[in-house]
Parts: sequence; C-alpha cells; structure tokens
Amino acid sequence: MIMSQHHHLSHRGCVRLVPIFNHLTEEQMDEIMQVVQSTTYEKGELIYRAGETSEVLTIVNKGNVRIYRLSDSGKEQLVRILGPGDFTGELALFNETVHEHYAEAMVNTSVCQISRASLQGLLEKYPAIAMKLLQTLSSRIDESEQQATRFSTESTDQRLASYLVDLMDPEGKSDVVVLPMSQKNLASYLGTTPETVSRKLKELEEMNLIKRLSTKKFKILDEDNLLFLD
Repeated sequence: MIMSQHHHLSHRGCVRLVPIFNHLTEEQMDEIMQVVQSTTYEKGELIYRAGETSEVLTIVNKGNVRIYRLSDSGKEQLVRILGPGDFTGELALFNETVHEHYAEAMVNTSVCQISRASLQGLLEKYPAIAMKLLQTLSSRIDESEQQATRFSTESTDQRLASYLVDLMDPEGKSDVVVLPMSQKNLASYLGTTPETVSRKLKELEEMNLIKRLSTKKFKILDEDNLLFLD
C-alpha cells in the first residue's frame, strides 16, 4: 500500500463525487476535507479482506474497485464494481464490525477514507448526509436481494437476460447497452463461467434477442422475450 499526500483540491474532488456529500455547502465541504485521508493502491492490491475490522468509509476517487466474496469452497462471487464516486465500508459507520467481502483495486486506484468517528460526527451535525446514506444502503439491499433471488430461482440464461435488460436506459431513449465489466467479472457476478457467458450471449444473438455491436456493446432487439426466457 502506498500512502500519498494529496492537496485539498484532490480531497474536494473526491468528496464532490459522492452523492451523500455533493449537496453540501462549500463550508461543509471544507469541514469534511479536514478529516479525509487519501491512499493509493496498485492494480490487484487488496484494500481490505474479509474478516478484517471495518473502521473507515472508503470512497473511490480514481480507478475501479471490485467487491467480492469467497465461498467455503473458495469460489469467488462478484458483488459489485465501484467506480469514481462510489463507496464501501458504510456498515462500519454504525458499529464496529468486520468486512464480509474483499475489495481489490482493478487498476491503479486512489481512494479517500473517512474514519467511523469522524463520519459519525458529521452525520449528527448534518442529518441530510444520513438520509442520503440510508437511500444508498436501501438501494444496495434491494440489489443484493434481487441477486439472491435470481440465483435461487432463475437459470443462467434468465440471469444473463435479466442483467442485460437492467442495463437498458430506464427512460427508453436507447436500446443499446454496454457491459460495465469484463466477461470474467460478469460470469462471477452471475455465478457461472466466462465460457458459459460467451456461449449464452451467442445463443441470445442467434435467437435474434440481441445483436453484438462490439466486445462489450449490445443492441437489445426483443426486450419482452428476453425477460420471459424459459
């Protein structure tokens, strides 16, 4: 782990990225910057491991971080991928706990971190931050429940099809979707293998449900039938 000293401008940029902070005034931003620490991780380096004490909120400033868990048999299950402005470690804000997942830098990544004690003080002082945080936690719980339901009730074809539909523009302005991760990570997220993902994408294309435009870009040709695959 490489510790780095950044100018406050870097802190401000990091804080501004986060929805739980970006509604604050300049003065409030300045207050938060006083308690932010910046750290840089190299590609493949772990930011934290399952079982370690969780004591800080970690905000991605630049780069990407993948959050994953390992089963008892050692099989990896991708939980989510974080980009600039996303954060992890929020459960530590409420009480002392340990991480259930692993967080790994996918590329050279810089993060901002705020300790539990510092952020608890900010939550008490600025209730609006707490409300924004609760909204994010609610969304993550909903996402985890959907993922768990899909694993227990849907086939690999259905999980992949549902995932593609979820990527579509909610306002219906475009039927083109872009995979936000590699097929290897997508396979981990869906609980299958990269080879299976590749084969299933090809099958969906042969069924005229999707059309591959590039390695990660697909056009959804038949959303209704994608959602109701057997």
